[in-house]
Amino acid sequence: MPPKIPQSVLVVIHTPALEVLLIERADAPGFWQSVTGAKDFEAEPWAATATREVAEETGIDAHGPGCTLSDWGLENVYEIYPQWRHRYAPGVTHNTEHLFGLRVPAGTPVRLSPREHTAHAWLPWRAASDRCFSPSNAEAILWLPRLSNPGL
Repeated sequence: MPPKIPQSVLVVIHTPALEVLLIERADAPGFWQSVTGAKDFEAEPWAATATREVAEETGIDAHGPGCTLSDWGLENVYEIYPQWRHRYAPGVTHNTEHLFGLRVPAGTPVRLSPREHTAHAWLPWRAASDRCFSPSNAEAILWLPRLSNPGL
């Protein structure tokens, strides 16, 4: 398998009432997160990566009825956790993560990829932020009220 590209997306999936979907990692029980995933190739557009990862990890069509995918125009650069560095080329220690929000209708069904995630939960945004293991994910969720309603 080729090394992962150190450019990924973080997609905060939420309802209009700001309930946030979190998924638990299969390879790290107790690690809850939003949808994340790396580009398949360097020139892959960010929005295409986000749409693909959402479909792969949750079964949700980001362009389906009532869904709105929003590029938040924010990026995080963070150190890759040591336990996952083997997935990248030798010497790669940092990843650039591009942030998106995906508004979905309340009651949107979730179909997890069992090799990636074992459970999911819809939580109020503050509770979702508190449950995330990743500081950048937790911070992104805290931005949700402002970024999901840009006129506020």
